[in-house]
Amino acid sequence: MIKNYFFAFLLLFVFQSGLSQTEKLINGKVLHEQFPVEKVEVVNFSSKKVAVTNAAGQFFIIVKAGDELIFISKDHDIKKIALDQKTIDKNNLPISLILKPEELEEVVITKIPSIKLGTDKAYEQGKLDQLAVEKSARSLKTGVYNGSIENGMDLMRIGGMILKLFIKEKEVVKEAPQIEFKQLARNSYDEKFYHLTLKLKPDQIELFLEFCDADPKSKTVAESNNVLTVMDFLFAKNIEFKKL
Repeated sequence: MIKNYFFAFLLLFVFQSGLSQTEKLINGKVLHEQFPVEKVEVVNFSSKKVAVTNAAGQFFIIVKAGDELIFISKDHDIKKIALDQKTIDKNNLPISLILKPEELEEVVITKIPSIKLGTDKAYEQGKLDQLAVEKSARSLKTGVYNGSIENGMDLMRIGGMILKLFIKEKEVVKEAPQIEFKQLARNSYDEKFYHLTLKLKPDQIELFLEFCDADPKSKTVAESNNVLTVMDFLFAKNIEFKKL
């Protein structure tokens, strides 16, 4: 009789151990300061399964005990968590992300030189006339026009200067098309580089490029469009990727 109880207990223990290793679909919610965050990529680093949060910040993904989840968002810091059976059994995984600090664009301050009259009075008077026209073109004139010309400036010369100002204001500066870092990295190096040089597995390459693209510095690297800069950035990010 005792042997039968022992045998039944052993079967129950084995059965429960098998269940603990069974994959399970769990749900979670990604938040930032109590607000839901959508379009966050939830990557199961162990099984390579990927899910994306919806507008409510919710996600569903298949996991098992011991798996690691990585949360990737362009506007937030990358987060990694390890799952145990207790967390999986709760089936409600709250994740809080931290917003990345904004990078200020470079501001160039140019000192405007003071105007000093030199010996060439005609040239210096021309500069004063140009400043006067630019100032008058930007200010609203009031009162009654009496037909006089300030500082004795030539009418044809004033007309030409004002015309240049209007033409300059209408010029449209075309922005260069933005280059995505992932596409630049793909075009710059083939699969052998990622596999042999960076020692990445084939199924890790796309995840690695997503990891690089999530770094705000990737935008600056992409704008430089320099092969050596891209290579240095990839080597640096590869070290961080291997630590995940």
